[in-house]
Amino acid sequence: MKRFLLWDYPRASWQYDVMVGIILAFVFLTPRAIFRDQPRVSSVVMLPPGEEGTSSFWLEPELLSTIPEQQRAAHVADLLRRHAGKGRNIVRLEPMLDSEQEIKGYMAYTRP
Repeated sequence: MKRFLLWDYPRASWQYDVMVGIILAFVFLTPRAIFRDQPRVSSVVMLPPGEEGTSSFWLEPELLSTIPEQQRAAHVADLLRRHAGKGRNIVRLEPMLDSEQEIKGYMAYTRP
């Protein structure tokens, strides 16, 4: 057991190959759910800076679907404060529509 834990076998021996096989089996056969390692898509994405010091952010439509239109700017400001860590003033909030006039997301333009 000591040789196994300290990896004391010479390379290309059958013991070495068995240990490598066990490690590879663990890596490739262990389900993600055991480690709770599920990919998460960011729902707020900062885009490259715009003109005159403005910043722009892409927001997923699910973030604002239940928020009344009059309260969306305040809600977006709160989301961006949590996401970016700084207070930002919302200059403009525009829904992005596809060819069938369905909302695919929102663009928020801010200034510090």
